[in-house]
Amino acid sequence: MAGPAMRRQAVGVNVGGVMVGGGAPIVVQSMTNTDTADIEATVRQVMALARAGSEIVRITVDRDEAAAAVPIIRDRLAVLGHDVPLVGDFHYIGHKLLTDHPACADALAKYRINPGNVGFKAKRDTQFSTLIELALKYDKPVRIGVNWGSLDEELLTRLMDENAAAGSPLGAAAVQREAIIQSALLSAQRAEEIGLGRDKIILSTKVSDVQHLIAVYQDLAARCDYALHLGLTEAGMGTKGVVASSAALGILLQQGIGDTIRISLTPEPGGDRTTEVKVARELLQTMGFRQFVPTVAACPGCGRTTSTTFQTLAQDIEEHLSRSMPEWKERYPGVETLSVAVMGCIVNGPGESKHANIGISLPGTGETPAAPVFVDGQKVATLRGADVAEQFKLMVADYIEKKFGAGKRDAAE
Repeated sequence: MAGPAMRRQAVGVNVGGVMVGGGAPIVVQSMTNTDTADIEATVRQVMALARAGSEIVRITVDRDEAAAAVPIIRDRLAVLGHDVPLVGDFHYIGHKLLTDHPACADALAKYRINPGNVGFKAKRDTQFSTLIELALKYDKPVRIGVNWGSLDEELLTRLMDENAAAGSPLGAAAVQREAIIQSALLSAQRAEEIGLGRDKIILSTKVSDVQHLIAVYQDLAARCDYALHLGLTEAGMGTKGVVASSAALGILLQQGIGDTIRISLTPEPGGDRTTEVKVARELLQTMGFRQFVPTVAACPGCGRTTSTTFQTLAQDIEEHLSRSMPEWKERYPGVETLSVAVMGCIVNGPGESKHANIGISLPGTGETPAAPVFVDGQKVATLRGADVAEQFKLMVADYIEKKFGAGKRDAAE
């Protein structure tokens, strides 16, 4: 039977009301790129990310002004109707910021700690311990996020020396992967020794190379039952970043690995930060892990479809469905499972339309100016005229009402 491997069993972690792991649906998250001290800009971006579908949003907490802004941002979001959990991203002085700003420590839903830069030598243990003790004090989970760009050099050097002395030494890349995994597991072990429960710990081991990322997470997943955050760090811009992240995360998700994901895209100057959220949702929906919005299938077009009618209609339908979803989720439970087909000629048009809940096969170049419509596999109408697109959109609305709305309820009574 086609489908992913059985989902890896991970200890569930409650992040501000959003469950990560423990059999919960794979969670989509993102991160702001505003200066957190700029309260208005950060609130706007968090709201935009949440509206796009980010279920958890991470913000940078890098100095006193940012830490002081966090509770204000949280309260402002609540007033505006957005209670998305906020995660504090801490590096170097997180222990001090959380100690000096208790309101920030309380307002955040989770703390993100990088063991590679939480402190150095003797300070490392003290500062890491302080962060974990603060998580205990405020009853917050933590993500121990290792990044190969800021890996614990002391640990890496030790493993390199041990490997060099071994009879059959491994390659440098394999040793580096082992250092990443050990950094995460040893940090988690230390957090547990201090008193943090396994249900408060999420791990991530991010690299920017697709094959290394897959190998690291496969090994990490086999060696623990902590909830895992997936992400290809520094994935890049545009299609490169989308393809690289989708390839790496898609393989891991298919293997049953991963409890929450972030697609880390570099936005173009002035670009839309929500793109990474949309890509993450598309990935999960395309692979069948979650259903967020109705699916619109449309053919790519060819020499038989020199008319752009089907392209315009497909775009109109997709945009209409996307705009309507916030309202429809309330009025039409289950509408996100709807599938619509908009095809451009008779070659595959009728067949694809039959596979959808509702589909239309528009005439291709030189074909009879008629558009058959199929509902749940059966031909129900043939549309003609200059307003075929509008006729079909009305039929889609009617189908939704009957399938998911009052029509469905009336039929059940």
